Amino acid sequence: MVLPAAVAILAILIDRTIGDPPSRYHPVALLGRFIGWWGRPPLYPVPLQRSMGLLLWFITTALFILPFFLVERFTPFPLYFLIAPFLLKACFAWRSLEEHASSVVHAIDRSIVEARIQAGRMVSRPTETLEREQLLSAAYESVAENIVDSITAPLLFYFAGEILGGLGLAFAALYRAANTMDAMLGYPDERGRLGWAAARIDDILNFVPARITGTLILCYFLSRGRGREAWFAFSRDHRKRPGINGGIPMSLLAGGVGVQFEKPGAYRIGIPERSLEDAGEDFMHHSNTIVIGFLTILVVALFLLGLPANV
Repeated sequence: MVLPAAVAILAILIDRTIGDPPSRYHPVALLGRFIGWWGRPPLYPVPLQRSMGLLLWFITTALFILPFFLVERFTPFPLYFLIAPFLLKACFAWRSLEEHASSVVHAIDRSIVEARIQAGRMVSRPTETLEREQLLSAAYESVAENIVDSITAPLLFYFAGEILGGLGLAFAALYRAANTMDAMLGYPDERGRLGWAAARIDDILNFVPARITGTLILCYFLSRGRGREAWFAFSRDHRKRPGINGGIPMSLLAGGVGVQFEKPGAYRIGIPERSLEDAGEDFMHHSNTIVIGFLTILVVALFLLGLPANV
């Protein structure tokens, strides 16, 4: 088995067994603290915020990529094989995405207040007044969108980096840095000017992964006899959500499963054949099956291409 495929398999196994234990020293936690340090609009005059946001985007990305690049280029093979799966794992999050959604679902049966708190950790919208179905929508919407942001996109960047010269870890780290900056700064509020570059670059980086993932989702539901419903929801609803990428997996999954996502006052996406409370287990089952299919294709492609090992 070629080394990049083995690294990907081990990273997936690490994700499934230990996930992302809370740690202030997790690479993404360190990244988040650095972004939080400079990502405060009052630090900069308003006319300079866009240019400072772009400059600091490049500085932050370069600093985050550097250790990944150094490990990839200069670490001896035995040590690389031990370190690389953990570095790749730091760039994607499958198990933690499931756990966050599960925390909302389980909290609803105990306390609506607790469920609102848990949902507030997954989405940026206010959750203080959301009811059961709206809370479930927030949780499952986050799963649908983050199939791209947290799983397929960083691993597609890993794949592309390996093809382009054995730089898979550096490419995955580039995506993770860009997506984290967008998640922290890319909002149309007081952060809008400082986070403008982060939001635009994230749109660009996600353009191809979102459409590859959308194609995979549609093919999956075609095989399940739900392709027509998935395509209908996509055609009607994928532009309702702000941005050019997030509405693709959300609309296809909602249509394929037969549920409706709702952000009060903003959009409704999907086909309300069933409530999210009734269809939640099916939604997670279909989502995980799609992810497993993607990961299988990725590993097989790495193996068949016989990509050069970084030794």
